[in-house]
Amino acid sequence: MTLETLNGAMLTQMILSGAHHLKNNAEKIDTLNVFPVPDGDTGTNMNLSITSGADEVKKLNSEHISEVAGAFSKGLLMGARGNSGVILSQLFRGFAKGMEQKQSLSATDLAEAFNSGVNTAYKAVMKPVEGTILTVANDAAKTAVSTAESEKDIIAIMDKVVKEAKASLKRTPDLLPVLKEVGVVDSGGQGLVTIYEGFLAALKGEDVPESDTDDIEMDEMVNAEHHKIAQDFMDTAEIEYGYCTEFMVRFEPDKLEKHPFNEETFRNELNAYGDSLLVVSDDDFVKIHIHAEYPGEVMTLGQRYGALTNMKIENMRDQHTAIIGENKNTAQKEKTEYAIVTVAMGSGIKELFESLGASVVIEGGQTMNPSTQDIASAIEEANARNVLILPNNKNIVMAAEQAAELAGVNAAVVPTKTIPQGISALLAFHPETPIDKNRQLMEAAGNEVKTGQVTYAVRDTTIDGMQIEKDHFMGLADGSIKATSQDKIETVKALLAEMITRDAEILTILQGEDASDEDVEAIKKYIEDEYEDVEIEVHEGNQPIYSFIFAVE
Repeated sequence: MTLETLNGAMLTQMILSGAHHLKNNAEKIDTLNVFPVPDGDTGTNMNLSITSGADEVKKLNSEHISEVAGAFSKGLLMGARGNSGVILSQLFRGFAKGMEQKQSLSATDLAEAFNSGVNTAYKAVMKPVEGTILTVANDAAKTAVSTAESEKDIIAIMDKVVKEAKASLKRTPDLLPVLKEVGVVDSGGQGLVTIYEGFLAALKGEDVPESDTDDIEMDEMVNAEHHKIAQDFMDTAEIEYGYCTEFMVRFEPDKLEKHPFNEETFRNELNAYGDSLLVVSDDDFVKIHIHAEYPGEVMTLGQRYGALTNMKIENMRDQHTAIIGENKNTAQKEKTEYAIVTVAMGSGIKELFESLGASVVIEGGQTMNPSTQDIASAIEEANARNVLILPNNKNIVMAAEQAAELAGVNAAVVPTKTIPQGISALLAFHPETPIDKNRQLMEAAGNEVKTGQVTYAVRDTTIDGMQIEKDHFMGLADGSIKATSQDKIETVKALLAEMITRDAEILTILQGEDASDEDVEAIKKYIEDEYEDVEIEVHEGNQPIYSFIFAVE
């Protein structure tokens, strides 16, 4: 069997097959995490991300391949979780761009789309590391391009892609010494191989699995719902722009030829027609929210680029009059100048962040990374002109950055990688300081604190020359394993001996959900005996997975 042309229906089957195959192997991929900690979640993150993309594709019934690829890219972008999910979304964002406006693909077109995906993903990562999913994607794409020079069969191209991806995956330990030391291949690369295997199975018609996941209704690209609130201090006649106007423009190639679309230019143009303006676009459409006096004029401007859809116009003067009549005491919820969005797991840590001034705390981290959409929704909930985001986990930073780019307000990410860094950064926030300067000050403050974590090993392994046994406790200092023992308190003592230096002044202890008060007292006694000048602060963090999180300043 040969296949020289790929259409949208076939790409749909490839995507669903790849997503299902990844779902079935997500748990195995999780176990490839370099550190044997119980939060190795690359497979989980990639599964949740690709499922979001597949759900968007399932809503379509299109033979047009660029429409299918665009829907997949959009769903991946908004559902991306963790670094692996974000990189996956960028790979297929570039993949979709590589087939823009194409009805179907040849073998050469498919190879170039894979290559376009790699170029986009490498640009999205500040410091690309070889021996990761990026390397596997790059090697596979190069093979696709070289094979397509003499091969027209798409199935043969995909077969070569899978074989090279597997070969590249096997080579990842040669590029990343830590992989070789632990005896695993790169988990993200394994996830990509699994997806490609699903693609190939669909093309061959070999036991293509149907997704058994429940359909998930995805939110629109940006939730720009206008919250109708009363302003009893304001007369209805004072409303300058009376119509809350929302609509989308589905781009049409013939119109774009006459009027090339530029998001910033369009936004600046619409600004003269009203206020509360939000313009967000992707490759297929642009969404507009504006309070305007003449909605028809705004829609006419949008029609230059394509067809109008999802139109909604509400008369705010009528709403204002009705709401005031129902409740004279309702006050307008105005945007604040600043808000802090942060991520944390554990009820105690959540309360701690809120007490320090966090506006919205997203419950997540470790085995439950929030998606781009989760963070974007939190930014909107914060209802501020300027929003600073504290991810508090290295695996959430990229999703936070994507959410900040999509935000309709001035948003910036302080790239905190641990809970202590987040707390220290939040304490350095100055409400009177511009957002860029605040971000710099907060990042510097976060980098000053040392982070320690105590958890347990989920398997036997050797790393950095240290023998670690399953179920034994491990002490990590800023991500590096420094101590291990069958005894929790002995592990704590060995870890703190590594972290506490002569200039240390404060030790903050965040007590996990599985740590007892007796454990805390034993640690306090040890510090008082060995480091009498160090002040101790204890908070009930109630965090899972980590018995203790320590901050040394």
